[in-house]
Amino acid sequence: MQVTSRKDQRQYWIHSDETYRYVAVKNFAEAFQSFHVGQAIRSELSVPFDKSRSHPAALKTSKYGANMKELLKANINREMLLMRRNSFVYIFKATQLTLMAIITMTVFLRTNMHHDSITNGGIYMGALFFGIVMIMFNGLAEVGLTVAKLPVFFKQRDLLFFPAWTYSLPSWIIKTPLSLLNASIWVFITYYVIGFDPNVERLFRQFLLLLVMSETASGLFRFIAGLARNQIVANTIGSFFLLICMLTGGFVLSRENVKKWWIWGYWISPLMYAQNAISVNEFLGDSWNKTITGFKEPLGRLVLESRGMLTEAKWYWIGVGALLGYVLLFNALYTICLTFLKPFDSSQQTISEETMKIKQANLTGEILEETSTLDTADESNGESTSNNATVNSCPSKKGMILPFTPLSLTFEDIRYSVDMPEEVKAQGVKEDRLELLKGISGSFRPGVLTALMGVSGAGKTTLMDVLAGRKTSGYVEGSITISGYPKKQETFARVSGYCEQNDIHSPNVTVYESLAFSAWLRLPADVDSSTRKMFIDEVMELVELSPLKDSLVGLPGVTGLSTEQRKRLTIAVELVANPSIIFMDEPTSGLDARAAAIVMRTIRNTVDTGRTVVCTIHQPSIDIFESFDELFLMKRGGEEIYVGPLGRHSCELIKYFEAIEGVSKIKDSYNPSTWMLEVTSAVQEQITGINFSQVYKNSELYGMNKNLIKELSTHPEGSNDLSFPTQYSQTFLTQCFACLWKQSQSYWRNPPYTAVKYFYTVVMALLFGTMFWGIGRKRQSQQDLFNAMGSMYASVLYMGVQNSATVQPVVAVERTVFYRERAAHMYSPLPYALGQVAIELPYIFVQSLIYGVIVYAMIGFEWEAVKLFWYLFFMFFTLSYYTFYGMMTVGLTPNYNIASVVSSAFYTMWNLFSGFIIPRTRIPIWWRWYYWLCPVSWTLYGLVVSQFGDVTEKLDNGMLVSEFVEGYFGYHHDFLWAVGLVVASFAVLFAFLFGLSIKLFNWQKR
Repeated sequence: MQVTSRKDQRQYWIHSDETYRYVAVKNFAEAFQSFHVGQAIRSELSVPFDKSRSHPAALKTSKYGANMKELLKANINREMLLMRRNSFVYIFKATQLTLMAIITMTVFLRTNMHHDSITNGGIYMGALFFGIVMIMFNGLAEVGLTVAKLPVFFKQRDLLFFPAWTYSLPSWIIKTPLSLLNASIWVFITYYVIGFDPNVERLFRQFLLLLVMSETASGLFRFIAGLARNQIVANTIGSFFLLICMLTGGFVLSRENVKKWWIWGYWISPLMYAQNAISVNEFLGDSWNKTITGFKEPLGRLVLESRGMLTEAKWYWIGVGALLGYVLLFNALYTICLTFLKPFDSSQQTISEETMKIKQANLTGEILEETSTLDTADESNGESTSNNATVNSCPSKKGMILPFTPLSLTFEDIRYSVDMPEEVKAQGVKEDRLELLKGISGSFRPGVLTALMGVSGAGKTTLMDVLAGRKTSGYVEGSITISGYPKKQETFARVSGYCEQNDIHSPNVTVYESLAFSAWLRLPADVDSSTRKMFIDEVMELVELSPLKDSLVGLPGVTGLSTEQRKRLTIAVELVANPSIIFMDEPTSGLDARAAAIVMRTIRNTVDTGRTVVCTIHQPSIDIFESFDELFLMKRGGEEIYVGPLGRHSCELIKYFEAIEGVSKIKDSYNPSTWMLEVTSAVQEQITGINFSQVYKNSELYGMNKNLIKELSTHPEGSNDLSFPTQYSQTFLTQCFACLWKQSQSYWRNPPYTAVKYFYTVVMALLFGTMFWGIGRKRQSQQDLFNAMGSMYASVLYMGVQNSATVQPVVAVERTVFYRERAAHMYSPLPYALGQVAIELPYIFVQSLIYGVIVYAMIGFEWEAVKLFWYLFFMFFTLSYYTFYGMMTVGLTPNYNIASVVSSAFYTMWNLFSGFIIPRTRIPIWWRWYYWLCPVSWTLYGLVVSQFGDVTEKLDNGMLVSEFVEGYFGYHHDFLWAVGLVVASFAVLFAFLFGLSIKLFNWQKR
């Protein structure tokens, strides 16, 4: 692989009397074809294969490796396992539904609910409507759970593990008991306490309906997840479908007022069938079979007619049948999506223009001029012809524009322990702590590349995290010094770098922007921008990233940089901070030999600048292993067993272990690292009876290391301890500006979030505008005002939930990057939070302007400047507090899935207490306090009273519009300014809580 590489080929050139010229891949291919092996292969392939010579079982004739029954059984078992491991989510959802059922029954308590008027019937219908919406919302979590599993499914489907239906069927069948549980919780808690018809048959009819509705909702959201295949897009589509269902369900907008161009939506809405079925089941019961003054028809039928519901009993069974049909339809569509659709983002890596030219030249044999600074650098480095020249072919020193102070690190008797796990204590262990590192001592020096090795569980990464100060839990004992002075984490973070194994970066910025951001916030404030830019360019050249400077970083394994390129970016992000000490955790893990060699060459270049570099490494090749200068070897249990030089061809290491009696000799050409791990394994210790830790501590090498630690732990005369005038390199304002700049770049390049949000906004505006066309001008009846308020209620609820749900995965991804950057002391939490909040404001402003102007005009509200201002004002701050609320829940919870479940609980509470389903005047006194704490109730208060609170037109019952608004809803027009202030305060409150959560909570456990 290396001899065909343009960057690596020069080192294998053997004609010292000739000028090197690049030999293209095409030449290698032609040489192979003329070689006797190539000729033999070509000759063999020219003759058709004799099928009679093949074994009948040589080729599989079935598409899958097992029969359909076994494949279905395997998927059922896996689905059950995943459900057990996601039990927290399901338990939380059940608990949430139980609490909401208890709250709902106390809000609609039968002592305050009567069966004596159409108005009271409307309150009962609100309770039924809320029950259906709760069941539907409870299924929304299926979106996140399903999307999270799809990457594994697509990989296994494409490898022909199983057909899609064997995967989708268990997702439906196994979760049916959850629907049973949901319907049981809601119906059996609320039915009699609210005061629905006491007939037992009607109770079980309501139970059956909500059971089928739960199955419908789950199937719908699984289908949406399978169709979208992306969390943000799925949330958007899911919110859209919920909105369509709610608007066409017959409760928010009565059937008589649905426009003729939307009536088809009414007849295909699952919520319509559920709402009509549950309504006729209740209002055709005996409790409502009475007449009231002035009417001949039974009260129940009057209630149904007043809200535009269907009045025949047959609609219950029609509704149940329709919902069962939707269950089958949605699950079938989910299966079809899984069968035919590809992953949302296909895996691809970034290829620079220079690389494309090289690939083209390799195919055509064209000779390219070597003008790249990287090629020039490689030319000066490529004279060695040894096997491990790949990682050692660099000059002894590389100068850097910015100077740094070489620092050594020593540590002595390091012990690290954690609280004993409860399951271990249950087995009879009496100790309170589990010790993971047991008295580790050593030193790392400038210009020396040290490998930190050991078997899994030896404590390599644990030791590195302790030394780097990255541990967030546990107990650390022992001394750590930096060039003779006690280590202080605040100052040490300014002179050290930590390259994490997972290569965590913001996906929507370029390589250069990632480096510029790190350098901006980590280099001293006295470094001017031009010097900083030159230093960044130099680092990019050092780690061979210059051709990729304008490439997007992307998501690991999905888009953007390849794994090896991301490794080099991780190293570069730390190098631009100009650190003296760099820790690298598994820098070559997951890389092939070629990519690992490139990364190791980068690391070697870094060491040769005079920096102290320590790498954890696992099972390296001979070439990579022998590129290290020293080895720090640990055994399982957290004890060192060899600390010292490797020597040429690992001679010092081999000499040390072969001198121990009972250790087998290394075989010729055997990998020293593999041999070393084999002979020091726990099994070999038991067989030979050798305690390698004790052998090391009794060795001469141990004494030499103790002397070295003592020497390096004494600071030179005239030297000073590390100190900086401020905690961070840059001022608070610079941190804020830098974080805002990075967020602006990320948002601009994130169309699945920003573009989809605006597209959704326009679609929603047109949807509301066409569905509620001209409704703002109708003020003849109370139902006209209910319809107008319904447009406000639905738009606030769904536009807000959409904003909250789609911002959560964006913040969750960036929060992981924030943890890394905060640990590096790039900035304090507040600038990050301010940047995340501030970047949303212009996007929300444009969104509210687009939506507000379109909807205001199409619905037909009064064209008065003041009324339009208030409408846009409330829309802007409502979308703001929903967005910041979504960000806050991410900050307060450990991961996105829990954040979405927790936030959905409050969406339903806000829905219930918004003032639309049940007005404030009818809410029991013991719950009115929450009405005033509900932000949506304030938004609806402001929207309704700003449009209708001063209207003096009369309704058909003789009341003024303003009197009805004040009497029924309890809205006062002279309270408008206070309402506006409160709505704006909610946005400020949630933004503040997001910042506080980011500062106080660190969910990254190390």
